[in-house]
Amino acid sequence: MSMILFACVVRVRDGLPLSASTDFYHSQDFLECRRRLKTLALRLAQYPGRGSAEGLDFNIHFSSSRDVACMAICSRQCPAAMAFCFLETLWWEFTASYDTTCIGLASRPYAFLEFDSVIQKVKWHFNYVSSTQMESSLEKIQEELKFQPPVVLTLEDTDVANGVMNGHPQMHLEPAPNFRMEPVTALGILSLILNIMCAALNLIRGIHLAEHSLQVAHEEIGNILAFLIPFVACIFQCYLYLFYSPARTMKVVLMLLFICLGNMYLHGLRNLWQILFHIGVAFLSSYQILTRQLQEKQSDCGV
Repeated sequence: MSMILFACVVRVRDGLPLSASTDFYHSQDFLECRRRLKTLALRLAQYPGRGSAEGLDFNIHFSSSRDVACMAICSRQCPAAMAFCFLETLWWEFTASYDTTCIGLASRPYAFLEFDSVIQKVKWHFNYVSSTQMESSLEKIQEELKFQPPVVLTLEDTDVANGVMNGHPQMHLEPAPNFRMEPVTALGILSLILNIMCAALNLIRGIHLAEHSLQVAHEEIGNILAFLIPFVACIFQCYLYLFYSPARTMKVVLMLLFICLGNMYLHGLRNLWQILFHIGVAFLSSYQILTRQLQEKQSDCGV
């Protein structure tokens, strides 16, 4: 028996259905689940990127990123990892076929109905191909679900109207897309090592200066801060390189400015070559952060 019974692609901001698989199931319970899926689609912007609505016989799973969400009705026996792997594959296939302008301008339901053939192909693959052939992909999704569990609803929650759930105001959550960065490069690893080295040097010098300045003069406080602020900036540069962050360019420029000003202030406690080394590492790290982009299509979930 098939575990993935129905799938559709919707626009997140208004729940407009863009495409859907052909429906071969007409039981009352399934039709009721379809109705609840349509209700849930209208409220996807209120939830994080992944979620599940659980019922007695069927579960609804959804996965959204940017303004496109994929939703599926699955049997209770369908593992969550398989459902989300299927939805991620479907999302990559759809966004690779249609650009954001076309998606944003769609004004009628099922404007991309021809995508139905791709949905059927991916659905068949996940229903009938042995799970051992998708083992690595499923393990990857399982790890992601372990660290970022999907929000769990009940099918009754999907019927709640006007933003009120069980008599209480509904919490509105920001969408949480799953961003993937390009692989780390050898030069990027070098910049991380040098940055950690500079951070350690700044921390050691700052603590050492503080320990020997118990009767602290005002100029010594400035020197201590000039070591500790670049230390924090170096650590934050490492974070910006490893993980995606909004307003990344502004944060990179700010961290670079802190490091440059701190080292210029320390002229006298550091010689010219030491200052140039710290500033050079900061510029190298900034360049590596800005050139490491979000990863393009990476669909390795079985198709």
